[in-house]
Parts: sequence; structure tokens; C-alpha cells
Amino acid sequence: MLHIYFGDMPDAIYNTSVYFNNTYKDSWITDQMTKDMIKAVDNSDVIDAKTIMSPIFGNMSPKKLSNGVKTLILISFDRKKVFNASTCGDNCAEWILRMAKERKVVINLRHLMDFGSEPFKIKIMNTNKIVKNMAELVFEAGEFV
Repeated sequence: MLHIYFGDMPDAIYNTSVYFNNTYKDSWITDQMTKDMIKAVDNSDVIDAKTIMSPIFGNMSPKKLSNGVKTLILISFDRKKVFNASTCGDNCAEWILRMAKERKVVINLRHLMDFGSEPFKIKIMNTNKIVKNMAELVFEAGEFV
């Protein structure tokens, strides 16, 4: 299940891009789920662990990926930390929900992310309430964002 803490969370990694650039492993980049996330969010293809083919930038390092994809990869592989998912656009929401179907995922948000119109199950850590759709999420998050 997805757990969200809204607002300032001192233990969360705020600058996910810098953290990613200094901690990622080559094996993370060549993982199939990572390849799928990079394709879906950045419209780019993984060539190998050191090379991503971007339609905008050409061949580039994984360090040049968008902040959103970097954050998704961190959520996927660095499970001991909580990451600021406000670095992600709404196009990352489905990937966060997908990971949370498999295991407990905890993220920090400083804005209201659009998780779409399909039902979901998200625990709001600020209130300990579980929400099941966007209307409930907006209501619960309202006082924190």
C-alpha cells in the first residue's frame, strides 16, 4: 500500500536528483521496470547501464534523466529511505501506485499529486486515514498542502 506524508518531513530525501546522481547503481538502470519507467515518463530508451537514448538530448548519462524518473528509480531500489515525490509529475503517479501494489511504499509530498480516476488505497500518514479515490485524497490532504 502507498503511504503519503504531506508537508515537511525532516527525514525525507528532498533533493532526489543529487541523491540519485551520487548513489545509483548500474544494475538499477538495466532493470526491466526501470527501462519501462524511463520509456513511459521520459520517452527515452535504455541502451546500457551508462547510456540512455533521448529524443531531445541524444545519447546521455542516467544522471541526465528527469527528476521524476530518478525519484521513481530511488523509490524502487532504495527502500530504506523516504523520497520527496513532489519532484515527480503526475505522469509518475501510476508507477508509484504500481510499486505500492507489490509492497509498502512511503513517499513525501509537498503538493497534491493526481493519482487518476481509478480507485486506489492510500494511507495518509498525517491523519492515519486511508483514502480510496481522488476526492477523499483532496479532502484529507487539504490542510497539509
